Amino acid sequence: MAGELWGSMFSLAGVVLGGALTAFTQRAAQRSADEAEERRQSAATADARRAEQVQAIQEFLACAQLAERAAYARPEVWGADEDGWMTGAQEVMTKLWTADRAVALLCDPALEAPARAYGHALNQAVWREIGDVQINEHLEEHKNAFMIAARASLART
Repeated sequence: MAGELWGSMFSLAGVVLGGALTAFTQRAAQRSADEAEERRQSAATADARRAEQVQAIQEFLACAQLAERAAYARPEVWGADEDGWMTGAQEVMTKLWTADRAVALLCDPALEAPARAYGHALNQAVWREIGDVQINEHLEEHKNAFMIAARASLART
């Protein structure tokens, strides 16, 4: 009878040990699956965030190009088309400032100052607050600074 008791206890200990190992294995597998899902979600979020940043930068550049065109299209002598140019330039500059704020909101904070400086330079060019300096000369430094900052910003994401 003592032998049967010891045998039963060993059997019971085996069942308990087997159950504990199974529970431990299942828990480790679940933890590993949870961590993998967290990494996948983190990567998806980072990809979506980068896409938003690229879109904000592209929109800012598209608006900057429109503003540059408006600066070059400004009439030297005002005439009948003054109101049309003025309305168009105001619309373009409003779009540029909206795109500038999107860059500030969505992109690396290091990109905000170069975007603002480039936008300010474009504003000066459009409204001819640049004296005798050529438009392209006035914009080049600011455009390059923005592009360098944008590349660096996207490289970090």
